[in-house]
Amino acid sequence: MASLAEWKVPQTAQPRPADYSYDLDRALSSIVGLHSIVPNDAFTADTLGIERAGNGVLIGDGLVLTVGYLITEAESIWLQLSDGRSMQGHALGVDAETGFGLVQVLGRPGLPSLDLGSSADVDIGERIVVGGAGGRTHSLAGRVAAKQEFAGYWEYLLEEAIFTYPAHPHWGGTGLISSRGELVGLGSLQIERAADGEDSRSEHLNMMIPIDLLKPVLDDLTKYGRVNRPVRPWLGIFTTEIEDRLVTVGVASKGPAARAEIKTGDMIVAVAGQKVTTLPDLYRSIWALGNAGVEVPLTLHRDGVTFDVRVNSSDRNKFLKGPQMH
Repeated sequence: MASLAEWKVPQTAQPRPADYSYDLDRALSSIVGLHSIVPNDAFTADTLGIERAGNGVLIGDGLVLTVGYLITEAESIWLQLSDGRSMQGHALGVDAETGFGLVQVLGRPGLPSLDLGSSADVDIGERIVVGGAGGRTHSLAGRVAAKQEFAGYWEYLLEEAIFTYPAHPHWGGTGLISSRGELVGLGSLQIERAADGEDSRSEHLNMMIPIDLLKPVLDDLTKYGRVNRPVRPWLGIFTTEIEDRLVTVGVASKGPAARAEIKTGDMIVAVAGQKVTTLPDLYRSIWALGNAGVEVPLTLHRDGVTFDVRVNSSDRNKFLKGPQMH
């Protein structure tokens, strides 16, 4: 696999051991580099690419926690450990609802794992470390900026995501380490928001998936490769909010929305006759109709015409390649 890129977090932004009450270097030794290869014909190849790289966190028993998009449909995974060794990994499973992915190391890492903390106990303004593979020079000293709802354009919703600043430049799968030295979140995205005050410049934050969402699903992911519960309906639409309107900015090829002839640029007006104006409203209205397979009535607006369509929802996992057995 490729070695760690020759980049470093600026020295002034790197965490310093003296600033923390726990063993910083030991905690950071649990962070691994991750490199996955996905088949060209994978469902997610066009949107996520066929070669993906990021980070993961050893959480015990040779298990590596990472963000799901890095390993979705992966046919091979290589892990670069903090002591310089490389080991192959096997994708155990991905939970699209939370965004977590789990990898089994095919070998004995012999490195410390990071204890799971409580994301509910994380305070706004708390001093944290965003740990990247490669130790202090690839990690960032930061603070918690906010804890609030987050809706993603790919039919994804977190009730209370954690946002940190400054933003880590290679955020995917980074470990959010609390002031107590515990794993309380996992890096998923970088977002931009307007800065407060007269300064009109925007600032970049990392969106972290709270670790408390992992605890109820960890056993299922380990045993079954997916969460053992009814699956939410999935339409295969990418939607954004534009001036209080919900606009479709993409449609998954051969997905339910594509089969219903929903097109990029369509505005979503209502779900089952109920008006929706925000992404959380849209998702909650769809999910409230039932499990995957339920018919979803949508009211759309296109080229000055408002009309109704009925979409036969699906389980998105049916479109994905399963993990390869070793």
